[in-house]
Amino acid sequence: MQFTFWGVRGSIAVPGPSTVRYGGNTTCIEVRGDNNELVILDAGTGIFQLAQTLFAEFPIDINIFISHTHWDHIQGLPMFTPMFVPGNNINLYGARDIVENRSVKDVLSRQMEYSYFPLRENELKSNMHYFDIQDQQDVQIGSIKVSNFLLNHPVLNFGYRLECGGKTVVFTGDHEWPLNIYAEGDPEYSDYQAFLDLRRQQTLDFFRGADALIIDTAYADSEYPSRQGWGHGSFDASIRAARDAGVKKAFLTHHEPTRSDDQLEQVFEQALKRNGVCSSDPAFFLAQEGVQIEV
Repeated sequence: MQFTFWGVRGSIAVPGPSTVRYGGNTTCIEVRGDNNELVILDAGTGIFQLAQTLFAEFPIDINIFISHTHWDHIQGLPMFTPMFVPGNNINLYGARDIVENRSVKDVLSRQMEYSYFPLRENELKSNMHYFDIQDQQDVQIGSIKVSNFLLNHPVLNFGYRLECGGKTVVFTGDHEWPLNIYAEGDPEYSDYQAFLDLRRQQTLDFFRGADALIIDTAYADSEYPSRQGWGHGSFDASIRAARDAGVKKAFLTHHEPTRSDDQLEQVFEQALKRNGVCSSDPAFFLAQEGVQIEV
């Protein structure tokens, strides 16, 4: 199994000279199974560049798993060229909108209404199939088993665990470790903290032993207190999680869009030093657009 980063920024695409090393596109990851099955994790702006590499494989079967439907994770989908080519088969998986009671097809089709895009979803030429998936549901894509797990974000967000040939890749989508909403001393504090402790353990078990953990790490720890509840992780939290889950490699992603590549490297190096990361720990990397990883 191998994966390639096509988008690693969070919130909004920020192409330009200050982001050229790590990339300015929003989240998109290509995963290939042992039999060359194609799974795409999220459809941020990076999916457009991915599409340009697929022409030689047409007609092709494509499986897209959406972690959640915030704009930066779906905004590249209308420009995904394979959708416009007859013979291509595209399976799109994601969570149902439980607030508005809408299917993933209904949610994603809205960005192809005439107000936003010149072509409607029903004018696409490929074979499009949409699947609403439930928490902890498994989907088999050839040699790849894709499992999901509900993670904390201000909309329903699935993390995905992909297993193939004895190797495992885990992707969190957007994720913030939940905080106790009660003050210490409040009668509800202890019970809620016990729930959070259980939920953390379940989340770590979902990450457990992964060959590669791709984890939301948007904020420097000095920034995080003013951004609590926004739904994203910090460097220290990601380092602790990777250690606690016993993963082999951790790729920190969803880079803050206002942070230049130089600043990103500086925050990363400070976090490694502050947490005393050593050779016995997981190997930590900044996710970098265009980089292919073998697992």
